[in-house]
Amino acid sequence: MKTRFVRIVLLLTVLGLIAVACAPAPTATPVPAPTVAATKPAPTAAPTVAPTATVPPTPKPTDTPAKPVDIEMWAQATSTQAPAPPDDWIGYKIIREKLNINLKYVIIPTGADGETKLNAAAAANALPDFFQAVSTTTARNKIIELHKQGLIAPVDDLLKLMPTRVKTHYNDPASMALGQIDGKQMAFVEVPNLPRREGLVIRKDWLDKLGLKMPTTMDELFVVAKAFTERDPDGNGKNDTYGLGGFFDDSWGPGSRFAFFFGAYGVPDLWDWERMDSNFGLTVCRPEFYKALAEFRKWNEAKVIDPDWATIKRDEFRIRWPQGRYGIMWEDFCALACAANYPKFDNNFPTGEWVPLPAPKGPDGKAYYGAFGGVGAFFAVSKKAIDAGKGPAIARLLEWMATPEGYYLCGFGVEGVNYLLDKDGVVTTEGLPDPTKAWNHESMARFTQWRNQLIFTNDPKEVKARYPDFKSVNGRTISPMMFYNYFANQPWLDSKAGQLIVNPANRADLQRFYNQNFQAFALGTRPLNEQTWSEFLRTLDSSLKANEWEASTRKILQDAGVLKK
Repeated sequence: MKTRFVRIVLLLTVLGLIAVACAPAPTATPVPAPTVAATKPAPTAAPTVAPTATVPPTPKPTDTPAKPVDIEMWAQATSTQAPAPPDDWIGYKIIREKLNINLKYVIIPTGADGETKLNAAAAANALPDFFQAVSTTTARNKIIELHKQGLIAPVDDLLKLMPTRVKTHYNDPASMALGQIDGKQMAFVEVPNLPRREGLVIRKDWLDKLGLKMPTTMDELFVVAKAFTERDPDGNGKNDTYGLGGFFDDSWGPGSRFAFFFGAYGVPDLWDWERMDSNFGLTVCRPEFYKALAEFRKWNEAKVIDPDWATIKRDEFRIRWPQGRYGIMWEDFCALACAANYPKFDNNFPTGEWVPLPAPKGPDGKAYYGAFGGVGAFFAVSKKAIDAGKGPAIARLLEWMATPEGYYLCGFGVEGVNYLLDKDGVVTTEGLPDPTKAWNHESMARFTQWRNQLIFTNDPKEVKARYPDFKSVNGRTISPMMFYNYFANQPWLDSKAGQLIVNPANRADLQRFYNQNFQAFALGTRPLNEQTWSEFLRTLDSSLKANEWEASTRKILQDAGVLKK
């Protein structure tokens, strides 16, 4: 696989041509700048090769102009349940006084809502100056789309103006190459935020109360889920629990939250990463997918899954599980077990205990948590911003974010108020005058909203600061990194080559039809049998040309040396 991905990087400079052919017609105390080191055990970047975009060795930051520059930045929030920083945030004041920039930060939603917001701005030729490319497929697809529309600008010249940030954020040629089209750097590709960070967890206190063993197979998991639903595991005398909770993440089919379910049948992703040859294609065409869907339907008919999974969003899900609704769920390790998040559950259930759950085995012994092909967030600069001469200001802002002042302020807040530095230079909250002002306290989340997207580098000291152990209400040690390391070391299918796949012209219609029918089959509003399934597959090909998308995708991956011809 390493060899394959070296080939990917070497061929990415020409993939722009392939894509066009296949795509639709107070301040923080300065301390030494953080170093960058990939956090083990789950690196995501392809092997480093010679960069395809050359950055001069001695770039010089741009001078600050006399007139303030207005910059509007759209980026996802690190905490989706918290707002943006208030207008009187000290960071805005420093950016205005030191960089001569009036920064306006707008939170762009995740998933389909974020893509819809971005598409609406693009259609009105009203993209912000600097923004995160949000897509329900891949961010690279969104960059290709906006490039074809002539709405974004190359950023090669801006890289020359930010030598510090290039070293700390844009130092992986393989990742940066994914933001190239026709030999030009059309996007900044940020450092990924701790890969393979989500996984399965189960209420151990419920298992113990009901005298159940830890499940290891799908059959055993169903028995446990049924008991969690029907046998009042919380002992409140109410019928208010579900064995399994989740939500649809606006991607394809089951989405990532239920990928483990289909992973037990070898088909955890839209694409068939198990068969890296001429048989590669959409997993929906494999008989194993039908079997997995039939099992998923059985769980829904038994009402052991929260029936609202197809309609609720992430924020509602994260309101429900701390209320004790679910006994099994798929969740991000930090959203589950970080000091800012865990108290929402802990205060309600002091004796409650979540523990990680291994990928359950299916009927043929297969088990995958999911498919992982993530790289960092993609950010683009609108052509309008460049035409208005805002490029140097954007570079100045990004460069400042990578300096000690910007890094600590945007990542952790104000020293002495939101954090302290220990003798080793590691951020700590121990000894703060007011613990409720700690940077990782839930009430402080709004002040560091773009830390995961634009600030953090996964330096070991940083990771130690971000995810410290702490004590629960009843004195147990809660270790976020225990959950992360467990999740990251579960079986995952490598799908990094999926970054190269180009959306078909009718992607929106194809995805809508696919998801509507998947949910109808899963929820029982459409019969699931050989005839109805065959009709569904035929329509995918005859009316929506899914087979043509498969063919063009195979060619792209074969030409990149990923698939055997």
